[in-house]
Amino acid sequence: MKFMKLGSRPDTFCTSEAVKSVSSEVSSDLIVQVKGSRYLLHKFPLLSKCLRLQRFCSECPESSQQQIVQLPDFPGGVEAFELCAKFCYGITITLSAFNIVSARCAAEYLQMTEDVEKGNLIYKLEVFFNSCILHGWKDSIVTLQSTKAFPLWSEDLGITSRCIEAIASKVLSHPSKANLSHSYSRRGRDDVSCNGADSQRHKPVTKGWWAEDIAELGIDLYWRTIIAIKSGGKVPSNLIGDALRMYASRWLPNIPKDRKKSKQVESEPDSDSVGEVNSKHRLLLESIISLLPVEKGAVSCSFLLKLLKAANILNASSSSKMELARRVGIQLEEATVNDLLIPSLSYSNDMVYDVDIIMIILEQFMLQGQSPPTSPQRTKGGFERRRRSRSADNVDFEFQESRRSSSASHSSKLKVAKLVDGYLQEIARDVNLPLSKFIALAEALPDFARLDHDDLYRAIDIYLKTHPDLNKSERKHLCRILDCKKLSMEACMHAAQNELLPLRVVVQVLFFEQARVAMAGGQVTELPNNIKALLATHGDPTKPQASLSTNTTGPAEDQWSVSGLKSPKSKLSTLRMKLAEDDDLDENYTDGIGKSSRVKPLCSVPTRPKRMFSKLWSINRSASEKN
Repeated sequence: MKFMKLGSRPDTFCTSEAVKSVSSEVSSDLIVQVKGSRYLLHKFPLLSKCLRLQRFCSECPESSQQQIVQLPDFPGGVEAFELCAKFCYGITITLSAFNIVSARCAAEYLQMTEDVEKGNLIYKLEVFFNSCILHGWKDSIVTLQSTKAFPLWSEDLGITSRCIEAIASKVLSHPSKANLSHSYSRRGRDDVSCNGADSQRHKPVTKGWWAEDIAELGIDLYWRTIIAIKSGGKVPSNLIGDALRMYASRWLPNIPKDRKKSKQVESEPDSDSVGEVNSKHRLLLESIISLLPVEKGAVSCSFLLKLLKAANILNASSSSKMELARRVGIQLEEATVNDLLIPSLSYSNDMVYDVDIIMIILEQFMLQGQSPPTSPQRTKGGFERRRRSRSADNVDFEFQESRRSSSASHSSKLKVAKLVDGYLQEIARDVNLPLSKFIALAEALPDFARLDHDDLYRAIDIYLKTHPDLNKSERKHLCRILDCKKLSMEACMHAAQNELLPLRVVVQVLFFEQARVAMAGGQVTELPNNIKALLATHGDPTKPQASLSTNTTGPAEDQWSVSGLKSPKSKLSTLRMKLAEDDDLDENYTDGIGKSSRVKPLCSVPTRPKRMFSKLWSINRSASEKN
């Protein structure tokens, strides 16, 4: 930190209660009142350097030996005035980044210009500011911070803008170096003594060397500084993202995640002060959102979702929420289930999590890409070599590029489908979650995105356990989103004895399970034609099925147990019990298939499930006897 000393005389100011005076043989003839403090001074040293005091004294006639001047709106207060007064007396003063702003504003107020006297205080302050303060990294930041106390004066004098430009120029000159940061220089020296592995481990920290220091700025000054840095175009967007993440963790509060706690805070007696604090935090959050780089991947999806949670709790503007939802949708495949658990603060419903914002995110995600394109049609001539113009080569290149992007989009949809199924398992435990919202989330992704339906089945199972009051029609409507052909053997075994599932689903599950057993035993020819057709659309069932797995953990009652299913006899007893409870299956089942074209290929089963199950049972028994 740089400093400058002016004057050579010792300090002769003395204080008696609220009155300050200068030790001198000459009696004082000027009384200056500054914010409750009274100074007994002399006209000659002050009026010779301060044009404003000259005008005050000339306008007010002398009524006594001591003339009184009142300065109620003096910038910088008592300390700044005393600094200027000591300069007029030639007393030694020390200037640094901590007090140069207040001294400069005070000197401007007193009009201590070169027109009054050569080498006046304003001139000396400007020389020190331009030659020393703006050349130092820490000095520039400290000076910029101190302008917050004098926003209008600092703007008019150009102090704020010059500090911002100096900071931005240093960042643009060394965007990834640490030689200008005091805080990081210490870490850099420590890293030198470490071995190579440790150095590599600490290396990523160097990216945000400047972000640590400017994170101490208020949001207004920080916003202007980041804008100046971004406008230079030399700092990578990921470094800007790291700086914003660091600033958010520094200033955004630890907002309660529980909606009840948040509502309790709002209803407290001092809710006015709490509302004012929330308003400041809301402004800070929206400013951070406006600074986010436009490039994909500049900030992590997890950080974006944390900002979205904060926006939900702080009741940020809808435009800010939509902007965050759009950015999250672009890189949704990077998120985790915990990231998506955004608390709901709506007074119109009692849901635990905000499902609507996740639905918006999924819609934004689906807008990012299309399904993988098919290959271009080939001519009847086979692989004939033809001459192609340059335009044809360009078309082929663009086609290959579109295939790459579409393939990446396809891969992203597979990841997001796993993510959504895990999210469904979490929100399914909410007793206030409407069935329509659960189904809408499950159907937000295309069918090809789910390679298996084990995680989706687990979510449905949890929802049925949490909502035991669903009627038969609602259960059927819920289970229509399930594709029994995509269930693993373990999932089929659990579903076959799941008392909460509709009978139609259990019948489908048993069909595919018995068919796989029969085909594995070489009895494919004995299967009914309709089951063969279903299996043909699914593929080769002899291939090993993926084991049931999920990324989320739940209560013990949500875990699957298939210990009770040891033989086809138990499946038969389960089915018979369900048939006894559903005597109108034939009519409702066929009507349901006819009305829903989406489940038609999945439910092409005979209209008499008892007779059909007996046939399957006989097939399985004969296969086991032969083995």
